[in-house]
Amino acid sequence: MRRQRNAKIVATLGPASATPEVIEALFNAGVDVFRLNFSHGSHADHQRSFNIIRDVETRAGRPIGVMADLQGPKLRLGRFAQGPVRLASGARFRLDLNPAAGDSNRVPVPHPEIFSAMKIGTELLIDDGKIRLRVEDCSKDYADTVVITGGVLSDRKGVNVPNAVLPVSPLTPKDHADLEFAMTLGVDWVALSFVQRPEDVIEARELVHGRAGILVKFEKPLALIHLREIIELSDAVMVARGDLGVEMLPEDVPPVQKQIIHACRSAGKPVIVATQMLESMINAPAPTRAEASDVASAVYDGADAVMLSAETAAGSYPVEAVTIMNRIIARVEHDELYRKAMDATHPPPEHTASDAISAAANQVARTVGAATICSYTSSGATALRAARERPCVPILVMTAHLGTARRLALLWGAHCVHTQDIDNFTDMVDKAVRIAQEQDLAAPGERLVITAGVPFGKSGSTNVLRIATVP
Repeated sequence: MRRQRNAKIVATLGPASATPEVIEALFNAGVDVFRLNFSHGSHADHQRSFNIIRDVETRAGRPIGVMADLQGPKLRLGRFAQGPVRLASGARFRLDLNPAAGDSNRVPVPHPEIFSAMKIGTELLIDDGKIRLRVEDCSKDYADTVVITGGVLSDRKGVNVPNAVLPVSPLTPKDHADLEFAMTLGVDWVALSFVQRPEDVIEARELVHGRAGILVKFEKPLALIHLREIIELSDAVMVARGDLGVEMLPEDVPPVQKQIIHACRSAGKPVIVATQMLESMINAPAPTRAEASDVASAVYDGADAVMLSAETAAGSYPVEAVTIMNRIIARVEHDELYRKAMDATHPPPEHTASDAISAAANQVARTVGAATICSYTSSGATALRAARERPCVPILVMTAHLGTARRLALLWGAHCVHTQDIDNFTDMVDKAVRIAQEQDLAAPGERLVITAGVPFGKSGSTNVLRIATVP
């Protein structure tokens, strides 16, 4: 099954979609990578979903990516003795470590790390920013605040501390258990929440130990200070706009989205744009025009993938949401302005043999009117550099490693095929020609541009370019 588009679709599984029938329908509608959200569901639930995905993959004969999205730290208020309370603007309100249930004057916050990061003037956001507090006095076990924006406050609402690096690992004990379970399953990507510093990525990479790709979710504005370093340490990135929007002004999120996409394209790392893309389709069979434009904007910017969350996990129209997202992407990519945008924002090649070959492959494909660029890869490095060029033709990615093929299902323009390894140039050309025809990527008489690394099977050594004609 060949997708008639380059940008990919990630869909979250949940109660609305975790059945064999719906998962297969989602794949047929256009899903390339399935997200297992470990903030919800049991290990048994995720095991069932994973097994269904692999069954669909076997029947379809096309590698499918699976992402395990770890919950990360959840900083929340304690409980109130008499139910919800109303805080008036200008009122005084205390947060503390006292475990006693709260009232209209105070509430427990069982997170010492929050108090260690506070200082006078620190602003706190409660319940996704609906309540805003400013710290007037604080110590290691309490904070006296004044209410800036009031409202109703109830048990277990989330707490955000903008502009403060909290001494918290992105991996809680729950995340450690979930991570080991995900590694046992054999997921292709691990998504990290609550990343604040490059050290957070290093910590996770040591635990994953090469068993999956590391995907960093940019959801803390302070992480943007280390944007390029974090991207360099990651295998892929997600623009988690919902969480970013809690701690940032709404008008700041769109420029940040573009900055992250641009930095990822420069680095040659896949980037996903996520959250609230077709939010109205949780309850409606069609999106708003603004939502369609939002998806289109991410595609015009050159994102590798766009993601559906509650739309497919808990919505009433999961398959319809994927179908319309597929149509939006395809429509954008057939717009002549899209190709102009890709060319105008094209990052210059780095001074490496791999980039020289990848850039040449793109140019040669244009010059000879090739049907596709064929990349042999072991680790995926060759395909990543090919996709960085955003070529005007599809990228046929051939690899002997099924894990690599599944991981690259996230990559812009990549049509991945798991095949036997190659031994020589003749085998390389013959196999590329045969597979391109089988996968409906080239017809007799059309040309292919083939890139690979010699010696074959050595990671990151793209140094060969060949032109072949389909007989």
